Amino acid sequence: MKILIVAPAIGNVYGGPSKCIVELAEAIASLGVSIDIVTTNANGSKTLDVPLHIWITEKYYRVQYFPYWDLLDYKFTWSLTRWLFQHVSDYNLVHTNAIFSYPALPTYWACQLYRIPYIVTPHGMLEPWALAYKSWKKKFYFAVLEKPGLRNASAIQMLASTEAERIKNLQLTTPLVIVPNGIYGKDFEDILSPELFHEKFPDTKNKKLIIFLGRIDPKKGLDLLATAFAKVHKQFPETHLIVAGPDNIGFLPTVKSYFMEADCINAVSFTGMLTGSMKYAALAAASIYVAPSYSEGFSISVLEGMATGLPCVITTECNFPEAAAAKAAHVVDTNYDAIADSLIHCLTNPEQAKIMGDRARQLIFEKYIWEHIAAKMISVYTAIIEGQVIPAL
Repeated sequence: MKILIVAPAIGNVYGGPSKCIVELAEAIASLGVSIDIVTTNANGSKTLDVPLHIWITEKYYRVQYFPYWDLLDYKFTWSLTRWLFQHVSDYNLVHTNAIFSYPALPTYWACQLYRIPYIVTPHGMLEPWALAYKSWKKKFYFAVLEKPGLRNASAIQMLASTEAERIKNLQLTTPLVIVPNGIYGKDFEDILSPELFHEKFPDTKNKKLIIFLGRIDPKKGLDLLATAFAKVHKQFPETHLIVAGPDNIGFLPTVKSYFMEADCINAVSFTGMLTGSMKYAALAAASIYVAPSYSEGFSISVLEGMATGLPCVITTECNFPEAAAAKAAHVVDTNYDAIADSLIHCLTNPEQAKIMGDRARQLIFEKYIWEHIAAKMISVYTAIIEGQVIPAL
């Protein structure tokens, strides 16, 4: 089985979506499937320092980067377009990632021309909030270019059952398969010491830390978090909020204004993007994880917070009803009062919060490890390639 994965970008500045594309490819390839990735060298306002137009061999897969021209974040790339039409027929199946970005379009067209089956993963970009955000540049593009490509796909990968439910009104008729994101369990088997984080950010020492881990982006609900945290901090003055994530669209000044208006910015640390040991140390230092999002596909950082054993407060828009069903997280309405009340409940009832965090860790290790997810995706690939009914997962 030879699979081609197409992504607009896999630079780390794009956070969870890029991370899960690479890690899923790696997990699938580790199970014996031949995986190639083609992408651009985009990385926010910069470009990746990587060779172009040649295969780079990683441990389990190959990746090839192409230059691009950025126009309204659509990442036009003639060289990748040409390559797709020349080589897409070398593969049994193509898996394209993200929509509203140009590389998806030539992927659809080349696959249709050469009759190569393809599967699409929108990564939450068909969610109602995501479609409504900057809708002026999406409506025509979606109707004329994106929707026909989605309708001709062999399947659309949904990351959660709630995501699948919310796109039904788009009337795509394409089979939907639910395969969530995952994490590597080995990264969370041993919880690191928080000292590395405290050394770099000394203002966080001896505080009760609440951590937000994600991109600085309008959809992440940081306006809600500012108002919610102000309410929490007034009742628990020892609390301190960590806002950890990259700002690749220049949204940070607006976010800081939310916390200034809420009169709690002195109890907030903006760390920028945390990776590797520093990220794990930050999670170890935290007492509570919070995701106040208006829209998500299926958040990697939520899985990381839960795998650390943190009590988590997430909104219903994080698309994780299984966490609520397992009593492994507070899954709340998307408003600041609900977020604040659940944070206060965790702080007021630390023993209950710890039990919930333990359940969260158990849930992640049982169902959301990459090896399990990769096996599910391989069964989908196999069914499509062999013309079988896609299995219910």
